[in-house]
Amino acid sequence: MTTSRTRITKAVIPAAGLGTRFLPATKATPKEMLPVVDKPAIQYVVEEAVTAGLSDVLMVTGRNKRPLEDHFDRNYELEQVLRDKGDATKLARVEESSALATMHYVRQGDPKGLGHAVLCAAPHVGDQPFAVLLGDDLIDPRDPLLSRMTQVRQEHGGSVIALMEVPPESIHLYGCAAVAPTGEEDVVRVSGLIEKPAVDEAPSNLAVIGRYVLDPGVFEVLRKTEPGRGGEIQLTDALQTLADDPGMGGPVHGVVFRGRRYDTGDRGDYLRAIVRLACEREDLGPDFRDWLRGYVTEEM
Repeated sequence: MTTSRTRITKAVIPAAGLGTRFLPATKATPKEMLPVVDKPAIQYVVEEAVTAGLSDVLMVTGRNKRPLEDHFDRNYELEQVLRDKGDATKLARVEESSALATMHYVRQGDPKGLGHAVLCAAPHVGDQPFAVLLGDDLIDPRDPLLSRMTQVRQEHGGSVIALMEVPPESIHLYGCAAVAPTGEEDVVRVSGLIEKPAVDEAPSNLAVIGRYVLDPGVFEVLRKTEPGRGGEIQLTDALQTLADDPGMGGPVHGVVFRGRRYDTGDRGDYLRAIVRLACEREDLGPDFRDWLRGYVTEEM
């Protein structure tokens, strides 16, 4: 068992999904590479990990995901073209992605669920605590959720999940947590977890969103976890085991996030995320906001 003061340096990003909600765009392009303004969604996630001090990143990929590796690798030919043109601004943008973090890759193989994807990281992570970041959830860098979660892990040990209040009628789209208060306003003790419950079965309106800080004890639990909802190995089920038996790698705490989150896993939310982020950019925002006001006034 690791101590609660172990510094967290490793992040795991599951990226083996097929992105069927975005077909045909994702037929040959990984969904993680879809642009959010002018960067692929996956780069925002890696940047978040690095900002929180997690510079060792393992990406769990699958077939047809080679563009992810290419994006975070050097492109010498493109760099030389930009260098010859004297375009320092674009050159810096291209070089940035290849210098963000120490990147590693492993293939999941069979799509057996999020729990199985996390288990694929066991040889790389070893006996250290680690973070898991799902690529569909983009967290605004002005709201340092992951840093807060690592702090809670250092204070309490065990595992920490990110929670967010959602309307009761939407809870069936998420994992849902039963919680008890602690002495901190944004921290709760998690006593139970249900994957995508019916509205009348949900213990709260606190939804699990795509950020986790996990004790390495979760790996042994995942090895013994039977397929659950959808025939997949659910990380939620393993976390329930840890909540029930803290000696295996618990307890489980939750950080209730009230900041800015951009959901890129749904087509409508993906478009809204692009609009919101573009509006807030210093280089694009003023002109784009003016155009958007005119469009809404004249066309809508």
